[in-house]
Amino acid sequence: MAIELGSRGIPCLVVERKDRVGYAPRAKTTHTRTREHLRRWGIAEKLAAASPFGVDYPSNVLFVTRLAGHRLHKIENAFSCAPQKTDLYSEHAQWIPQYKLEELFRTHAETLPGVELRFDTEFESCTQDAEGVQSALRDLKTGAAYTVQSDFLVGSDGARSVVRTLIGAKLEGTYGLSRNFNVVFRAPGLAEAHPHGPAIMYWQVNADAPSLIGPMDSGDRWFFMPTGVSEGIKLSNLEAAALIRKATGIDLPYEILSSDEWIASSLIADKYREGRIFLAGDACHLHPPFGGYGMNMGISDAVDLGWKVASVLQGWGGPVLLDSYERERRPVHQLVIEEAVRNHAVLGNQLWRERLEEDGPEGDAARAQVGELIARTKNREFQSLGFVLGCCYQNSPVIAYSGTDPPPQPGPNYHPSAAPGCLAPHLWLSDGRSLYDTFGPGFTLLVIAEYKAKDIVAASTEAAAHGVPLKVEVLTDPRLAELYAAPLILIRPDQHVAWRGDVWPGPGLLDLVAGWPSGRGR
Repeated sequence: MAIELGSRGIPCLVVERKDRVGYAPRAKTTHTRTREHLRRWGIAEKLAAASPFGVDYPSNVLFVTRLAGHRLHKIENAFSCAPQKTDLYSEHAQWIPQYKLEELFRTHAETLPGVELRFDTEFESCTQDAEGVQSALRDLKTGAAYTVQSDFLVGSDGARSVVRTLIGAKLEGTYGLSRNFNVVFRAPGLAEAHPHGPAIMYWQVNADAPSLIGPMDSGDRWFFMPTGVSEGIKLSNLEAAALIRKATGIDLPYEILSSDEWIASSLIADKYREGRIFLAGDACHLHPPFGGYGMNMGISDAVDLGWKVASVLQGWGGPVLLDSYERERRPVHQLVIEEAVRNHAVLGNQLWRERLEEDGPEGDAARAQVGELIARTKNREFQSLGFVLGCCYQNSPVIAYSGTDPPPQPGPNYHPSAAPGCLAPHLWLSDGRSLYDTFGPGFTLLVIAEYKAKDIVAASTEAAAHGVPLKVEVLTDPRLAELYAAPLILIRPDQHVAWRGDVWPGPGLLDLVAGWPSGRGR
């Protein structure tokens, strides 16, 4: 959020009660859409350089009985991590510990004028009025309490959000879908001790400890995630090491670095906003991590809200932009929560079958049966580009819908669409540039016909009169005409299509997409 605001010249303050970023291992998948945001911020290559195994490391997902046991199924290029170019997106996904991404964010945020980070500082409470938000903070090193005034406040404070409680929002849904552990450990030689080859994760399907395991970082650091653990079971370091040894079938000296219990739930806040105070990320939506959506969804929340808050503070954005944040993001959250719950319904616990680890014909038959089940139920979890790039904003007050452009039905497969509300379809141009690199920081009028001078003048004149930042980009690549199915396309700052048509419609369009109700209130 701070990067999105800071890159648009908006001063902001980040308050964090810890003394630094990047404590917990947590997520390891940075989706394509998140890396496209990083590309826009100019730091995608820096994240690639921070990859502990290199961006060419194969993003295979292997289902096995144990690391020392039989292979059941293999999924290649999970999450679209392969670095080869494709027209579908400008940036591939990346397997990297979340704490490395957070450290990159911190380093970049500190370079942006107006962005201030205060660690060892706790947010305690806030009040708001017509002029702004007053937040009570405490310096945890000195104990000093003080108040800061801001135009807006965004609670990105996670599942136990204090801000959510203060605005009276409540989580609705199901708590406690399953109980699980996340263990981080060091195991020199483990990568060479099994026969299955490199992968980003191995799903172990056995009766002893259904689990996920995989390399996490350099220095022989791995993660181990037993799933569906019974109530009452605790994992001391000694017990965790014994369970890894039992689950993998490989006897090594496992050094436990951390062991944390976590509960999978399906929850969404009943509101995301109260006046000048907003919620983003886990503060307003929680779901199982299967599919890798959580962190990535939070980053996209910040982008959607960030450019809108910036536009309002800069004076060209109207109040409806702020209203549109929940209207746009909530349906996406609901869709992704449903998909994550679907993925969570089939774990190693549900895949286990008798005779799965036996040698001979009966074992072969059991493994073939489970392999087919895995292909049928789990492939979409790792080949889910449609949920990453294909979610359209279908009921937004700041999108100019034509009524004749139904958005594609959401699903795991991605079918690019230039229908208003959808992410602008990507293309690599003949000169090697990404189409996204031609978009400006404000709105972009993409013109894919040479005879649109009159429309360009009309749009530019209207934008100048209303103070709306507008870049005109004229491209005549015939592939764009087929992809966008209209000669004029208005692209928002977040790269979603705001409008498309044959001629510039005249006064009113920019008012709508910039959040001014019927052109009033400027």
